[in-house]
Amino acid sequence: MTPKQTRMAAIFAGLGFLLIAATVALTALEDNIVFFRSPSELAAKPVAPGTVLRIGGLVSEGSVTRDGLRAAFEVTDLSETIAVTYEGMLPDLFREGQGVVTEGRFDGNGMFIADTVLAKHDETYMPPEVADALKASGKWVPATETGGVQ
Repeated sequence: MTPKQTRMAAIFAGLGFLLIAATVALTALEDNIVFFRSPSELAAKPVAPGTVLRIGGLVSEGSVTRDGLRAAFEVTDLSETIAVTYEGMLPDLFREGQGVVTEGRFDGNGMFIADTVLAKHDETYMPPEVADALKASGKWVPATETGGVQ
């Protein structure tokens, strides 16, 4: 083999190794990736109890109840609603009518048990995933156009 052929063989072998390593890494992570779902998506295509996922939307008005560190509330995309329970300190900016993303799993009774609750960080922010889901449902227009939720 000429030196040029040797270099090309080494380059192709290195690219092949990187491709195999990337494939193994993505396959291993596939089961641990947490996907975002809106309440409407979950109503159309439910998930098995115990499956870890994120849901996002708005905290329904009048749905928040607290008992010490235990909180129950509903997350809506203005079409469908999901009941959520959470045990722990809620973020300071958590309140009714505001955007929220929760991570957790459904129990056998259809209740979403949240492990993490993330609230928006200022009056103009909404998680991009939540905004996209609300836009897709036709229920939300950016604040610069109409001031938020229709």
